[in-house]
Amino acid sequence: MTNKITLFDTHCHLDFPQFKDNLKKMVQKAEEAGISGILIPGVKREGWRAIRQITATHAICHTALGLHPMFVEEHTNNHLHDLEMALSVGPIAAIGEIGLDFYNAHTNRSMQMHFVTSQISIAKEAKLPVILHVRKAHDEMLKIMSQMNFKCGGIVHAFNGSEHQAQKYYDMGFKLGFGGAMTYPRAAKLHRLAANLPLDSLVIETDAPDMPPVTCQLDYNTPLHLFDNFRSLVTLRSESAAQIAMQTTVNAHSVLNLS
Repeated sequence: MTNKITLFDTHCHLDFPQFKDNLKKMVQKAEEAGISGILIPGVKREGWRAIRQITATHAICHTALGLHPMFVEEHTNNHLHDLEMALSVGPIAAIGEIGLDFYNAHTNRSMQMHFVTSQISIAKEAKLPVILHVRKAHDEMLKIMSQMNFKCGGIVHAFNGSEHQAQKYYDMGFKLGFGGAMTYPRAAKLHRLAANLPLDSLVIETDAPDMPPVTCQLDYNTPLHLFDNFRSLVTLRSESAAQIAMQTTVNAHSVLNLS
């Protein structure tokens, strides 16, 4: 299956330490296996340079820069200024990984709201899509998008909301990311979403080195496990493997404005 199709990994942290010693070989293997594109989202200001270096060296890799909500205590307003400045230096496919994470009851929600709205404003001004990380906060995120009249779309990474929320994101021009969590037998809700949502709303991702699929035998997830996630999606859908591969790749290119 893998040598007859091409896939796009819309969420992969190749800048993380797990890939430091074998990055070149990992990207080469991914390309040989049939992965035509990898989006690398930023999570902290200090990681942006590494992402730039990777995408400058490896043609299949694309840059997203952002300030992740789970590290909100480490972000500063200077980092927001740096993000604005970064837009003028080389190609950026999206602003991200940004969003709201209310999983932990003790998180600083007001700071998260400040940083996500500020980054959405930057994306809106630059006419760039956003890569969203949202946990336990989809209604709040949708409300922000609506209030800010954000029209540039993007990807909701590791989507795990309701079909109603999915439809709202879809209507706003977003694609919904499905990855390793979908491969687990007990993930009934994700299975229903992946089976029932329109194919033109879906993209696939690894979130490597995190969120390994059930098939992963390594200590960490890799871009090559995109094919395991893809096979899981194929078992849930009525379309052919070739059609799913083609459409999810088209979806990724479309939402990220890639040729």
